[in-house]
Amino acid sequence: MGYIDRSSEICAFLDKREMPCYDSKYCAVGRGGHFLPVLGMRQRIGSGVTERKKMETVRFDELDLYPQVLRAIADMGFEEATPIQSQAIPVVMSGVDVIGQAQTGTGKTASFGIPVLHKVDPNSRKTQVIILSPTRELAIQVADEIRKLAKYMHGVKVLPVYGGQEIGRQIKALKGGAQIIVGTPGRVMDHLRRKTIRCDAIHTVVLDEADEMLNMGFYKDVRHIIEMMKARKSLSMFSATISREVMDIGWLYQHNAEEITVQPKEESQPKITQYMLETSGRNKLSDLAQIIIGEGYKRVMVFCDTKFNTATLANQLARLGFSVDCLHGDLSQKERNQIMQNFRDGKLAILVATDVAARGIDVSDVDAVINYDVPGDNEHYTHRIGRTGRAKKEGVSYLFYVPEEKKRVQELLRLTRNTELCTPVHFDFNHERIVVEKQADHADRFQIKCYF
Repeated sequence: MGYIDRSSEICAFLDKREMPCYDSKYCAVGRGGHFLPVLGMRQRIGSGVTERKKMETVRFDELDLYPQVLRAIADMGFEEATPIQSQAIPVVMSGVDVIGQAQTGTGKTASFGIPVLHKVDPNSRKTQVIILSPTRELAIQVADEIRKLAKYMHGVKVLPVYGGQEIGRQIKALKGGAQIIVGTPGRVMDHLRRKTIRCDAIHTVVLDEADEMLNMGFYKDVRHIIEMMKARKSLSMFSATISREVMDIGWLYQHNAEEITVQPKEESQPKITQYMLETSGRNKLSDLAQIIIGEGYKRVMVFCDTKFNTATLANQLARLGFSVDCLHGDLSQKERNQIMQNFRDGKLAILVATDVAARGIDVSDVDAVINYDVPGDNEHYTHRIGRTGRAKKEGVSYLFYVPEEKKRVQELLRLTRNTELCTPVHFDFNHERIVVEKQADHADRFQIKCYF
């Protein structure tokens, strides 16, 4: 795949096809050498993508599900499907390729987890479904949720495969048979090379958190895995955002895909108060500690950009007497699972994490998210602050920056459409409590500037 500015040729091509033109200069070289727009499109040449933006919800018992699945859903305490579930479940069950877009925490896992259970044959021990997830934590989380949904479906086995776990143990489990495999791309590729995962009966492939997975450098691995699934009948992708790479995969491997986009209702949107604090290298740690103490936060997630910064900050906070631990890629899977369980159980007040390690983690009652480092990727900011303000609770986020990062922060907030939502703050005279800064009247300043 390569990208090239061929806007005029695209427009001419689209005119010949009597299709609408799209406002994008970026193009992907698709099948047959055609140059195709991949940003901002809702119809793709040759793929017949359609889009849904409805917000209707239905009860699970209206979706024509297996009695065993309905029973498991009832045990989990759910009656009404979320918007993305209401729309995606019937479409995925029908066998149509799907691109599902919805925010984190809206129930995307069940949107594909329930349909795949209706597609597997419990009487066959062969692998029939592959679900790819970007991180180990997310793979484990997805596998656990599907297991709960398959609680009463005897004979159905769900197996997570991921790096950090002994591969010999996974090979032994695979020999026992598993209809559904949930794995990270790297480890799935490893098993495919070893022929410990066979593709001859795999009819369904799902990419979970597709945007993040492809942005993490798994683009080639994902393509290779999909191409090895010769018996594949459907490919579904679920994501919080639809990136250029996601659209590329859609064009190359999906057919007549249906795009389902769910915009949250105003009242169901996360209630997150955003603050930004200018600090310095010398005061950064003390500012962090004082915010946690002064504001009385009981459960906090702190994000750093690197593993080194994550471990260092956790150690510094521990020396100050905080109950804290860190989450990053150098930890063993057993350690990571234990840390997350401690945080969920309230044994830890603070969890310091990298973006990759925290991807897909669902903790419903985080009081505050603190961006200790300015995220290098704009999308990471949205994912970070989305860890708080869940389950109709209010949350708070803080963005730390030093003076030389001010322009980068302004760009970040502008590109994520948070400029007007993120309020500058500073400490009071005694450096105990946060004070909201008075906003300048930009309109008046602009008028004065124009006048002179």
